[in-house]
Amino acid sequence: MPDFTTEELPLSVTEDLVPSTAPKPACTTSIDFDGLLGTPLLLQDDPTECGGQLWPGGMVLAKYLLRCKTAELEGKTILALSLHPLRPSQIHLTDLPTIVPLLTLNIALNSPPTPTTAHVLNWGAPIPNTIPSPPDILLAADCVYFEPAFPLLLQTMRELIGPDTICYLCFKKRRRADMGFVKMARKVFEVRAVEDDPDGEVWGREGVHLYEIRCKQKASPG
Repeated sequence: MPDFTTEELPLSVTEDLVPSTAPKPACTTSIDFDGLLGTPLLLQDDPTECGGQLWPGGMVLAKYLLRCKTAELEGKTILALSLHPLRPSQIHLTDLPTIVPLLTLNIALNSPPTPTTAHVLNWGAPIPNTIPSPPDILLAADCVYFEPAFPLLLQTMRELIGPDTICYLCFKKRRRADMGFVKMARKVFEVRAVEDDPDGEVWGREGVHLYEIRCKQKASPG
């Protein structure tokens, strides 16, 4: 996720415009994705942080991978650009410094049998040496939400997506500008809308978009 200060944001909303409300308390929930997980996942949230909650894109992407891609994920190194509830063979979670403690807590709550680690990653910044690059699978759920951050997100994806990497991008469209990121990505990558999800018609009506992204294939010499 990008790291913005209050001064850098294009619009600040104060209590003069929107009265403050008491924050909801953090809680731990159990989720099995409609029975797709044999053992339910424990998920601790933080309602005070935008990145500390499970959003529609993460739900849709997790269910799609569990239902349709389990075999393909086996033995793969997976890197997630945001909080993600999937439990593959090996996973590296990334987010802002304020969210990494929550990621670490969720890892501890579930005691995954395979290595799972949390890392700080600011979009547009150099990729830390502790993060595998390129990964086999790159998950980007609910990362498309703030237009000024699109170039930073795209730059990070360009650094992480290798010749054999498969990236899954999933987000809920909330404003017209959100689709602008997909147009930007098509100039750099091969971008294909996912059409083999049995739930596709349902989440499509809710404005959720799911794409498979790969490096563009170099043209063979004639």
